Parts: sequence; C-alpha cells; structure tokens
Amino acid sequence: MDGQYDTIMIGVFAICLIVWLFYGLRNWINRPQPVSLTGMQLNVDIQDSPAIDLLEAQGYEVIGGKMKVPLAFEANESVFHSRLFIDYVAQQDGYRYLVKTSRRRQPVEFTGSGLRDRFLPYLLLYPGCEGLLYVDLEDSNVKLIRLMDYEEDAYDGEDLD
Repeated sequence: MDGQYDTIMIGVFAICLIVWLFYGLRNWINRPQPVSLTGMQLNVDIQDSPAIDLLEAQGYEVIGGKMKVPLAFEANESVFHSRLFIDYVAQQDGYRYLVKTSRRRQPVEFTGSGLRDRFLPYLLLYPGCEGLLYVDLEDSNVKLIRLMDYEEDAYDGEDLD
C-alpha cells in the first residue's frame, strides 16, 4: 500500500513540474526582446559640430549621426504619427550612448521631473544603451544621464510632480 501512495505522489509532482515548465517556457518565448543599440542602423553621415569636439575631448567616439525614430500611436481608433530625434550615438569602453545636444529654446531643468519629461522616452526606447549624454554647448560640458533602478528606501518624497 505504501508503494501506491509513493507512485501517486511522484505522478502528481511530475504533472506539476510539467505544467510549471510549460507555462515558464511559454512566457519565456512570448517575452519581447529588448531593443539594443548593437542592432540599430546607425547614420554614418556624421556632420562636424562643436558637440562632437566636446564628446571627443571627454573620451567618447561618435559612431552615428543624426537619426529620426518614427513613432505611431493609436487612440480612439485614430492613428497619430510622431518622431523622436537623436543627435548622435557615441561609445566609450564598449558602451553605447545616445546623445542629445542643448537647444537654446528648450532649456533642460535638472530636476527629477525635468529629466523625466525630457529624456525618459529615449532611455526607454533603447534599454540596451548605457545612458544618454547631454551635450551643453553653452557651458561646454557633457552630462551623463542614466535611468536607475528604483529603490523605495532612497526616495525621500520630494519633487513630487
């Protein structure tokens, strides 16, 4: 009689294991692949600019020129088109970075909400990039902006926008 219960328990365990493996495999197959910069078609036409000089002075190599990323949205059965512009793609030590240059008419507010509003779409669009380089032509400096993992303990509750 004991052997029969052991066989039943092993059978139930085997069925649970098969079901768990089936759902895990199905979720793994259906998970979308993150877009990486290594597969991105780069614009090899790189026009000379003061921003390139600043990037090279900081040790970055500009490997891609200005790019337009088309976007389409569906809302209320209507399709809306837009685009994002990337000024350059640079790399340093094997890591790739998107590059945005400063615009006089669009100043960046270096607060949590200012960075979110201005740069979050770029950082989410290409999660394979190491970050975004903001080239401030007026101050002649390069600022690295990265999207960090959210740590609840580190958030102090300020800058609620």
